[in-house]
This record gives sequence, structure tokens and C-alpha cells, in this order.
Amino acid sequence: MAGIYIEKAQDKQRRKLLLAASLAANIGILAFFKYFNFLNLNIDRFMGKFNYHDPISYLTILLPIGLSFHTFQAMSYTIEVYRGNQKAERHLDIYSLYVMFYPQLVAGPIERPQNILPQMHTEHRFDYELMKSGLKMMLWGFFKKIVVADRLAIFVNSVYNNPELHNGTTIVIASIFFSVQIYCDFSGYTDIAIGCARTMGFDLMKNFERPYFATNIQDFWRRWHISLSTWFRDYLYIPLGGNRVTKQRQYLNLFIVFLISGIWHGANYTYIIWGILHGLYSVVYMIIKPYLRKEPQSKVTATVIRIGNMALTGLFITFAWIFFRANSVTDALTLIRDLKSFGAKPFFGDGISNFAHSILAIFLLFAVEYKMEYYPEKFNFFTSPNIALRWGAVAFTIILILLLGVFNGGQFIYFQF
Repeated sequence: MAGIYIEKAQDKQRRKLLLAASLAANIGILAFFKYFNFLNLNIDRFMGKFNYHDPISYLTILLPIGLSFHTFQAMSYTIEVYRGNQKAERHLDIYSLYVMFYPQLVAGPIERPQNILPQMHTEHRFDYELMKSGLKMMLWGFFKKIVVADRLAIFVNSVYNNPELHNGTTIVIASIFFSVQIYCDFSGYTDIAIGCARTMGFDLMKNFERPYFATNIQDFWRRWHISLSTWFRDYLYIPLGGNRVTKQRQYLNLFIVFLISGIWHGANYTYIIWGILHGLYSVVYMIIKPYLRKEPQSKVTATVIRIGNMALTGLFITFAWIFFRANSVTDALTLIRDLKSFGAKPFFGDGISNFAHSILAIFLLFAVEYKMEYYPEKFNFFTSPNIALRWGAVAFTIILILLLGVFNGGQFIYFQF
């Protein structure tokens, strides 16, 4: 309704008022379900310092599925109508489908109305090529989730759920494993969602592009959760002034974006600290970027520098993931403190077999990602014109999933957001 009224309104102030009301309603619903108890707890703790007690009781409520994602998708529609980039949708069923499109409902990608609404007004017929392409993409998503993410989760959970029992070596390995786990868990869901939509004739936006091949933090955010990072860029960073302001204000704008990104992920200080760290990383990189070496280099030197930059970027990203995965700030600090302790504490508490399978899964993932990053036109077995090679690759992937997969791994990580 807000989009229709905004489109009809002639007065600029009325349009702004309608937009503000729509955004407030969406953010209010999101804040109530996700942050009410968190805010109430912190108010109660603050009042307790002065011997007062917060009389408001905590709520036991179920979080609506995919709330953070479809709330942002709904807001993007209203904003684009306000900006004149999208006509207001008059059909309630089409608009409802746009907000609650089931392949990407629970964990994105967060779509823009200009991309998906026109597709929902188009008649879709069975297309063998789209069906085949979509199913293959879903298969790769299942491989990421079942073979890689859920396999690594066994080791990661054993460490992060009992941080006081583990030494520095175990914590380092578990943190690296989690970096891969969350990527495969989230991008695996995205591949399944995009593939599922493609089988029905819908084209959803790309959400990941091999983020751990990034050579700096800016490059990482161009590759990681692309739909969310571009959402914040277009609807928060640029309206705050983007890079059209002084350097100091630009740094502040960037920091605000990542702080809010941390809050968006959940009502826990661990996510807020994760957002703050990424804000600091991004600001520091922008400060030092003009001083980084840009002269032509030999191929060998350029390769060494690129690998070094990828390793350094991965190190900072993995450190921030410690806070994201930890059950509490206290647990995160315990893990960081024990990074320097190397002793005879449990190492393969869940068995050497699972650890070996985890390493194999990471190797297989890296081999495919390396090929896609540097040789995108070569070794495309899934799309090979040779039917034996093409279906052999599909059969091999299915066998790997059946042999190496963990089928009781639970829900996707981002379902909780």
C-alpha cells in the first residue's frame, strides 16, 4: 500500500512522510522480534547498577522465518518506488510473491524489485536448459552444504562449544574450518535457491563470487553476500553521503554501515563486535590504499604479492569470524587468549577420520573454486558437450555427496537471521 500511495502523492514532503512511515513499520517489526529481549536485558542490567529492576518481562516469541531478509527486500521495493526507479505493484499476489518468494525467502539473496518483479509478470514455460542448469547448480550447493559445511561443523562445534578444553592449534584449525564452513553453508544455500528459481524460469542475482580469493577487505565485500553489501551501499552508505563528503566523514559512513550490518545479523554483542572489526578493517584499508605499491611487477613477484595479500586478508577475516561464531563475547575472548597456548589438550576429539574427511572436502572445494577463479573457460565438466563427461561429472558429484556427506548436520546457519 505504501508504494501505491507514494507513487500517487504529488507533494514531496508527503512522499517522504509515507516512505518514513513504511520504513519505520518494517524496521519496527524487525526490531520487535529480533531485538526486544536483547534491549530489555541490557536496560535491566543498566538499571540494576542503580538498584532498580526493569518491570518489563521477557517475551517468548517465535522469530518469523527469514524476517531479516524479506524485511530488507520489502524496504528496497518502497525505496525504489520513492526514487522513481520502480512502478508501484498493484497486484497483491505479485507483491506477496516478491516479498515471500520461497527459494530465497529464508536466506536471500535479497532481491531488487527491478530484477524480480518483471519476471513475476512474465509467463514461464518449461525450459529443459534452465531445468538442467538449475538442477546442476542445486547439486553443487548440496555438495557445499552436506559434504563441506556440515562435515567441518563437527570439528568446529566441538571446539567452539567447549573453548576452555582446547589449545591454540585446535582453535586455529577450528577457526579456519569455520571460515570455510560458513562460506559453504551460506553460499551452498544461495546456489540451491538460485538453482531452484532457475528451474522455474526465474533469474536471481549472484550472491557470492569466491570471497576467499579476495586480495583485500574491499575486494572481499565485493565477493561476499553481494546482495546485502550492495543493499547497504545503495540504501545506507550513499544516502549518508558515500564518498562525496570529506575523508573523515566517508570513514564514519563506512564504519556505520558495518556496525549496522553487525546489528542486522543478530541481537548479540558478538555480531556487533564482528561488524565493528569489519568497519575498522575497511577504514584502515581506505587510509593505506593510496600508499600501496602500484608499479608494474614481474609475473612471479605479482603472484607472490597476490598470494600474500590473500593470506593476510584471510587472516583478518578469520579473526573476525571468531566473534561471529562464539556463543558469547566471553567465549570469544577465551578462544583468542588461548591461541598462544600449545599443549597436550584434546586435538581430534571427534576422531581422526572426520578430520581427514574435512581436509579432503576442503581440497575438493578449493580445486573447483581455483578453476572457476583462474580458468573459467576450461575443465567445465558439468557443461561439457561430451555427454559421457557431462553426466559422469554429475554422477561423480552425487557419489561424493553420498560417500562424504553428513546428513544430520541441521539447518543452514543463516536461517537464524
